[in-house]
Amino acid sequence: MNTRMEEIMNAIEHNKLAADDPFRFHCTQCGECCINREDILLTPLDLFRIANELKLSLKEFIGQYCELYIGPDSHFPIIRLKPRDSIKRCPLLKNHKCSVHKAKPAMCAMFPIGRVIVFPEDETSSEAPVIEYFYMNPGCGNNTRTQTIREWFDSFGIPLNDDFFIEWATFQKNFVTLIREVERFLDEATMRQVWNPIFGILYLCYDLEKDFLPQFRENAEKLLRGLQMMADTKTT
Repeated sequence: MNTRMEEIMNAIEHNKLAADDPFRFHCTQCGECCINREDILLTPLDLFRIANELKLSLKEFIGQYCELYIGPDSHFPIIRLKPRDSIKRCPLLKNHKCSVHKAKPAMCAMFPIGRVIVFPEDETSSEAPVIEYFYMNPGCGNNTRTQTIREWFDSFGIPLNDDFFIEWATFQKNFVTLIREVERFLDEATMRQVWNPIFGILYLCYDLEKDFLPQFRENAEKLLRGLQMMADTKTT
């Protein structure tokens, strides 16, 4: 487990906060949280919002600012902001400030708050997944301002009851289960052919002038249905 992941796991265990719990943090716009970063992972919604902000197509934005890979442990298709220079700065950092502040990735907007989804232990349970929040020591800024998570999220337009975040986490969980099943039957060369359309459907197939969430739901359902059909074909 790398150092960053250890910090996150420790924060989840020891620094949990409820929506109306206060925490102290004030951003001084030093840009420190945007360097030495190789972990700014983007969701389809992040890509959608940033591409719109920059007036670029999704393909143009990904080509200029991102890199794609398959999670070595999760086997999930990942897009992250590609670090620049020896200081590994975020490519969207301009003059020590975020150039897409109004549309910055959710994980950046929430900083220094993180969140995780907790699924019911019983997969047959009708209970809904629960969002839990935690505080990460930012190592920058100062403590001159006190706010609650609710207030912090409101300032960036992030809903506490975030339908997309729940659906995204649920999709990831289901996708990983199915892709591992499919990988059992397909050789490496065939899997390379499978990954290209997966990346395309999941991250590129959106009309930037239409509402995002219905498009994501359609794309997610299409991918899971296709993987399920592949898995069923190989097991019959």
